[in-house]
Amino acid sequence: MRLIQIICVSAFAVGLLISCESTGVKKKETDNPKVSIDDDVDKVPEIDQVKDVKDTLTLDNGIRIKWFERGEGEQMKYGELYAIDFRVMIDNGDIVDGNHLLKKESIPFMIGFEMQTPGWDIALKNLKVGDFAEIFIPSELARGEKGIKDLIPPNANNILRIRVLNKMKADRNVDGNKVWIFERNESNTLGFDDSQELIFHTITSSQSNPRYVNSYMDGRAFSMRLADYGVVPGLKKALINAKKADRMLVFVPASEAYKSKGYLDVVKPNEDLLYNMLIMDVIQE
Repeated sequence: MRLIQIICVSAFAVGLLISCESTGVKKKETDNPKVSIDDDVDKVPEIDQVKDVKDTLTLDNGIRIKWFERGEGEQMKYGELYAIDFRVMIDNGDIVDGNHLLKKESIPFMIGFEMQTPGWDIALKNLKVGDFAEIFIPSELARGEKGIKDLIPPNANNILRIRVLNKMKADRNVDGNKVWIFERNESNTLGFDDSQELIFHTITSSQSNPRYVNSYMDGRAFSMRLADYGVVPGLKKALINAKKADRMLVFVPASEAYKSKGYLDVVKPNEDLLYNMLIMDVIQE
């Protein structure tokens, strides 16, 4: 098992959970046909339909937002989690990402940890719960010169269609450490405490260093006990009573993480952490 000092900085991403880290989703042509204004509207998902523009906003960095509907909910803000329905298109109209490709009605999104591309964090600060919008994101704020092989060409602009469905209430909030559980097996009853060992995968992000730990890609899970030295205090609190097969996002404020010291060259002083986790096992010792 790997040393716990590394998992303290565990981040997030959504390798197995959802496409938050979004390297894109391989697709078949039939998964996302291009939408024409002449298409039968009843057969086209609402998010793909041609809509009248109600309002617009152009930012200095080239991001352009067109609203089809203006929501009446709260402004999206850092540290809160929201359920979104989205599509990402490139210049030629091909859809390269979206929760529908993952067979999910929505995915969770939090501003501030580059869960998608930098342009998302910038643009979504201007949206509210209930908004339905189309956002032009220039290539340098999307996948840039690298693109994604066989999916997004280099220097491709992105067009994001998004509906902000709702703010997601945390399942647990312990001293500001917030836990959202997306999947769980109700038959698993053994909860993690000081008499168990926890085995898990994680992608961990700080605000300045997205996805600096990714055990999904490394292929090696972490091991943790509450008595282990060096574990982020907030992570310990958040994972108490975690159960096997839980998929979760965990937000740990800086005051419960590395505080003003930071951690090596991966977490700056006073940075919050976001963990994307899959609990592999809870072992009774």
